[in-house]
Amino acid sequence: MSVDKSTLEAKAREGAGKGVARRLRAQGLVPAVVYGKHLKQPVHLAVDPKSVRAAINTPHKFNTLIQIKLGGDTHQVLLKDYQMDPVTREILHVDFIGVRENEPVKVNVPLVLTGKAVGVADGGLLTQVRRELEVWALPNAIPEKIEADVTEMKIAEAMHVNDVKLPSGVSIKTNVNYTIAVISAPEAVEAAPAAAAAAAPAAAPAAKAGEKAAAPAAAAKAPAKK
Repeated sequence: MSVDKSTLEAKAREGAGKGVARRLRAQGLVPAVVYGKHLKQPVHLAVDPKSVRAAINTPHKFNTLIQIKLGGDTHQVLLKDYQMDPVTREILHVDFIGVRENEPVKVNVPLVLTGKAVGVADGGLLTQVRRELEVWALPNAIPEKIEADVTEMKIAEAMHVNDVKLPSGVSIKTNVNYTIAVISAPEAVEAAPAAAAAAAPAAAPAAKAGEKAAAPAAAAKAPAKK
């Protein structure tokens, strides 16, 4: 599956700072920058924040390939980051990273576990440790998601990143074979509730003993009847 693509119109801008940002927002725009190792210098521009949200409103989300139209130029980018107002949740600034079709890029892709594990059928608890994988892929081949089949996993077994079958053209560069999912034994799952249940009866006699001790004390304080 190829990556989703969107088009975004932009305007060139000069200057920086709060004054420039205020003037742009008055026009319904926000400042943005395109970075890239193949660029001589960052490209400063202004974009419509609503159009930015619309551009990444695809199954690929942040990994949507965006064609920025700036005058007669076109920049192929991915959304790198954005700043948001903590109160209004409005976008205040956007950073893009320029990409080339023949150069792999590093992105985070959602990890989805599939299948029903044998260990779960036997009463174990499946825990997904990682929700995303950091991968390298060509911009046009970034997967929407990466699936890992847990069907054969048994109780007390773990799945590691090296166990994942990656789509063609996608690679992971890491020296650590980290865990992405694990199935806990039923005993471990039930240990906490069982311990709480065992503690409850022990607490009850203690509470009753406290009540009995308090009763004589209360009687002693009561005034004698005449």
